[in-house]
Amino acid sequence: MRESIRKYWESTTLAAKIQITYMLILVPLVSLLVFAFYSMFLSSLQYEGMINSVVEASEFSQDFKTDYDYETYLLIVENKTIQESDLDNMLANAKKIVGQLRGLTDSMDNMERLNHIQKYLDNLDTYKNRIEENLEEGDRYDDNMEIWENDVQIVTSLIQDTVAEYMYYEIRELQTSRNEYQRVFSDMFRSSLYVFGIIIILMLFLSWYLPRHLTRPITELSKITDRVAKGDLSVRADMHTGVEVTALSDSLNALIDKMNELIEQVKNEQINMRKAEFEVLQAQINPHFLYNTLDAIVWLAEAGDRGQVINMVGNLSDFFRTSLNDGKTVISIREEIQHVNSYLNIQGVRYQDILTFEIDVPEEIMKYRIPKITIQPLVENALYHGIKNTRGGGVIRVEGTLKDSKVVISVIDNGCGMEPERLLKVRRGIKFKKPAASEIFGLYNVNERISLNFGPEYGIEIDSEYMKGTIVKIILPMQEYTDPQISPV
Repeated sequence: MRESIRKYWESTTLAAKIQITYMLILVPLVSLLVFAFYSMFLSSLQYEGMINSVVEASEFSQDFKTDYDYETYLLIVENKTIQESDLDNMLANAKKIVGQLRGLTDSMDNMERLNHIQKYLDNLDTYKNRIEENLEEGDRYDDNMEIWENDVQIVTSLIQDTVAEYMYYEIRELQTSRNEYQRVFSDMFRSSLYVFGIIIILMLFLSWYLPRHLTRPITELSKITDRVAKGDLSVRADMHTGVEVTALSDSLNALIDKMNELIEQVKNEQINMRKAEFEVLQAQINPHFLYNTLDAIVWLAEAGDRGQVINMVGNLSDFFRTSLNDGKTVISIREEIQHVNSYLNIQGVRYQDILTFEIDVPEEIMKYRIPKITIQPLVENALYHGIKNTRGGGVIRVEGTLKDSKVVISVIDNGCGMEPERLLKVRRGIKFKKPAASEIFGLYNVNERISLNFGPEYGIEIDSEYMKGTIVKIILPMQEYTDPQISPV
């Protein structure tokens, strides 16, 4: 019996199969309606459960910050050992909650907020590891307190704020969707009775006429959608065998066009997001530099060195003027060199026993464009990771040249340099975008901002020799700078 039915079904044409399907549609249709109504009821209950889950998850924001900050403090003051610390469990539970929230939201904005929270949690994990490494080394209490105050507490505050935003928009969206869903449910219940009667009347007519009319264009559309599914977004449908098929053909074409548009939009948004992230990073000025500079000014004032005080204040003013610079992200090399000169003059007073510097940038390249705050981080790296780690005085030299139709600015120091393994790690961190340490992150940030502004063929190159020094080269295009605030005549 089963074999006979199988052979008959395999030998039946598609049109005949559709006719038989229409004749048997009454029972599954009734089942479908019952299932649909029941599903809508369950969905309504699910909305309530989602709202309750979101409200409960809101406790994560406040409790996590308070508990994590305090637990980190206990670890730093060695009130708890690394083994006794509950930081790993707290981070694991927080990441678990983020994973659960991913399954509750349909909002792309809230999904992005969850991605930010995940990134913040990863940062907390990094800070925890650094604190534990410092504890194992011993005598690093000040370093750990700096991490706790300037990193951990800021990130936990960001997590708290982001979770609060997530809860607000999620609850608002869920409430709106639930009200709309209830309205649609009521309308559907009333109209489904009319639709059900109409379907019964039309079923006999459609079972004989529609299959033959629909088979050919649907087959063609199926081929097109299959090509789209395989990634071919250049294909287009051209069906005009009826109003419905024409509308479906036009909708498919519109969908393909929209997919192309969205793909391009996502690419542009990713580029803009990365630009924004790096612009925020470049705007962050190390508060310790400001504190130490002000302390040096106070010390000079107390010593009665009026000339040095005036010089230091002037350099500090010039330094911050370039750092802010009306929000511009790209400036002239002249302005950037002035910024570096102000920084080195300030540091030259603070480290007058170990630091001398030279700036040799010819006038011919001063007119070209450079991302703001590009040279200063490299000079800072040379000072803190090169010169300060040597015994005796050191020299930092900033040179500028033109080579192969490109602007090359070199930051050279005779500091401690890097061993080959360390140099390879730094280069890989910059190339593969995996900065693992603060000095690498500064180099990576500079390289990324140059690439984003001018293209991947531009950036930085680094070379170093242990106990002899380091050279970092900035490669820029020969693009003349035009001040956007000055209107052309």
